[in-house]
Amino acid sequence: MALKKSSKENKQEALAPSEQTSTMKRLFGFEKEDISSWHRLVCLLNRPTDPASLGIFRFLFGMMMALDITQERGLSHLDYKYLDGAPVCRFPLFNFLKPLPMDWMFFVYFVMFLGAVGIMLGCFYRLACLMFISTYWYVFFLDKTTWNNHSYLYGLIGFQLTLMDTLNAHFKKLDADWVEGYSMKYLVHHWLFDPFKLILPVELINLMVVHGGGLILDLTAGYLLFFDATRPVAFFFVSYFHCMNSQLFSIGMFSYTMLATSPLFCYPDWPRRFFGRFPEFLQPILPFVSPAPIPSSSCVYPKPPSGFKHKFRAIFTILYIMEQFFLPYSHFLTQGYNNWTNGLYGYSWDMMVHARSHQHVKITYRDGVTGEMGYLNPGVFTQSRRWKDHGDMLKQYATCLSENLPRFKISEPEIYFDIWVSINDRFQQRIFDPRVDLVKADWSPFRPNSWLMPLLVDLSPWRTKFEEIEGSLDNQTEVVFIADFPGLYLENFVSEDLGNTSVQVLEGLVNVEIVDEKKNYSLQPGEKMQIPAGAYHKVYTVSEGPSCYMYIYVNTTEAELQRNFTKLSELQEKVRNGTETEPLPLELQPLITGLDNLDSDHSVIDPVVRLFLKRQKRMQEVKKRREASMVERFQRFASKKYYSIRRGFLMTAIALRNLAVGLPPLEQLTREVAYANMKEPETENDQDERLNDEVGHGEL
Repeated sequence: MALKKSSKENKQEALAPSEQTSTMKRLFGFEKEDISSWHRLVCLLNRPTDPASLGIFRFLFGMMMALDITQERGLSHLDYKYLDGAPVCRFPLFNFLKPLPMDWMFFVYFVMFLGAVGIMLGCFYRLACLMFISTYWYVFFLDKTTWNNHSYLYGLIGFQLTLMDTLNAHFKKLDADWVEGYSMKYLVHHWLFDPFKLILPVELINLMVVHGGGLILDLTAGYLLFFDATRPVAFFFVSYFHCMNSQLFSIGMFSYTMLATSPLFCYPDWPRRFFGRFPEFLQPILPFVSPAPIPSSSCVYPKPPSGFKHKFRAIFTILYIMEQFFLPYSHFLTQGYNNWTNGLYGYSWDMMVHARSHQHVKITYRDGVTGEMGYLNPGVFTQSRRWKDHGDMLKQYATCLSENLPRFKISEPEIYFDIWVSINDRFQQRIFDPRVDLVKADWSPFRPNSWLMPLLVDLSPWRTKFEEIEGSLDNQTEVVFIADFPGLYLENFVSEDLGNTSVQVLEGLVNVEIVDEKKNYSLQPGEKMQIPAGAYHKVYTVSEGPSCYMYIYVNTTEAELQRNFTKLSELQEKVRNGTETEPLPLELQPLITGLDNLDSDHSVIDPVVRLFLKRQKRMQEVKKRREASMVERFQRFASKKYYSIRRGFLMTAIALRNLAVGLPPLEQLTREVAYANMKEPETENDQDERLNDEVGHGEL
């Protein structure tokens, strides 16, 4: 293997035994004189370095990307992702970018996969890198709704490997909401943090472990990995961190890819020294044992002077590093993408710093000719929900809706969005002006968004009061905190299930209009009123500044259902232990006969009993899965991945065949797709999702 430029500034080269090593050389891998002139800097950046460590990383990165293409990139569900021929609203970075026909999209992913495999094997390396990054960035730019920081990082690493360079940096968790423990507070309830609950209360785990630990790790991990003395400790904590992330979040291969980057911080010849310790009879089949590295024209050696390409690479490296430092703080240029958070959030360094929840989303259309108004289901014509928080995507969505609605006899449609968002446990408030027709609204990537409503940061101290209010409520009572701007109103409908709903003012002045009664009620801070269920009402902000109020409600239907479940559970237990002496009526007999005869056509079952038994059965299945052995868990995991990867490759084979020889008869194509769609066994997540939907609340 030829010597190449190092993937990072290596700290120390192999030295002759008699050579004296200075402290700076020992710590940083170079002397002060190495950066004392441009020529010395060029030589430093192009010095010969053992490529063994980079070779290990190249193999692991290619393998991770090959697996990632079938999963997070979406090969296994590509036909559902792009919905070829359907009227779908899409969100590319540039509006002229369109997905290719479905069979050609499978071909694009096939080329990307071959590129990843080529990177892994080092086969036609430069060509493989170009195949991977060209198709990867095309797919990346095609859909902004899937952007996140590690997807952006994969593309950068692919580009860096093409030039044999790497880079990484972090500072954004110094955000005040992260430091104060509001960004990821829900994570503290995950089972991974249960051991900490033996010694710390939940509040301190959230503040010190989740947020404090994450901040300290992001600020120090790179430096701790850099120095010899702290590297073993850093390896432990970084590996533990990435393993936890693999369980906390659905982030595909990211955690494992980051684990693969850790050895880059070791000496570049560590693979040779590691494999050199194996028995001699194994060394012929082990990598990096022989032959030794050979000279490369990409490097500058002591005698030959540096050439033009070496100087060009040095300039490019410096510019690239400067660019990566600049991009996270380039918000003053791309002002059109600035919302409540600055910049292109999907792939910026702000990931995980801001947690959002959406309470209310309303899309109103108006026929520009007849004046007729109506409402659209949020998310119509799209599979994404990310447009709710981004002005650029909202503009694209409004444009797409205006192009599709004329097919439903709505002429020259105007589109209005009323979106309520809470960021990091603040008040629910509007993010965009609901009075602006976004079809005609102006938007530019380089100008501030005029229809973005400001984040009411002055109200952030209320979050401490929120915790006090929520702590004073019982388990069946819910609360939602609202803040609104002067001159606007919230139109809301109270479901009949919410039989005990009231609104109470915290700050400012509001008028509450009960639409059916045509009555208005004025409320001041501290005052509250009952809201009738099954009816519309409007809350107007009439004070000079923003108003703050809260809805307090009880889902009476769910509360009654839970009470019935408790009674049935007690009755079932009495029957089982023999303390129930009265015979059960026919509709309660399934409590005795069990779950096997639940769906018998001859059974007369009370609907509540049926729901109770189904819920009980599913909870038993979930418990069984959660208590499964490691072998059973691995079998389920492997089975799920097998069927996912299997579908991706089979659908790719069908698409390539279609491109090569044309479409087969419809009956044959139907059979082929049905074979590819063979379902995997139900997973624990599927069980959890259905159970959560039924009982009305979720858990991590």
